[in-house]
Amino acid sequence: MSVNEEAARCVRRDDGSRPRAADGTTVAQYAWRGARVVGARGAYDASSIAPLAEALAAAAGKSPRVVLEASGITFADSTLLNLLILTRQTADLRVAAPSWQVRRLLQLTGVDTVLTVRETVEEAATC
Repeated sequence: MSVNEEAARCVRRDDGSRPRAADGTTVAQYAWRGARVVGARGAYDASSIAPLAEALAAAAGKSPRVVLEASGITFADSTLLNLLILTRQTADLRVAAPSWQVRRLLQLTGVDTVLTVRETVEEAATC
């Protein structure tokens, strides 16, 4: 099973729909190659960050290596940036497949030099 198939399986309800927060964000968590992967979709700011923060904290509690699959993040501000830095203090956080928005935010702030950023979940989980 591919990483994308595994992620889709984890975020589908029994009726086949994807669980969504009122703001349209989704978060899924699964194990992959010794790491906990948290897949995030949607826009993240102060009003929508809580489910992602909870998922990253839970993942860090289960594994010392956590991968944020960020290809579906459509908007991110300093709230997400702060969450990533805080999570990095409790786990080996890696960012996989960041969207253009996330990649730009990491580059502009220099956080890309602190976090491990990789093109795929596979690379992030095994590097």
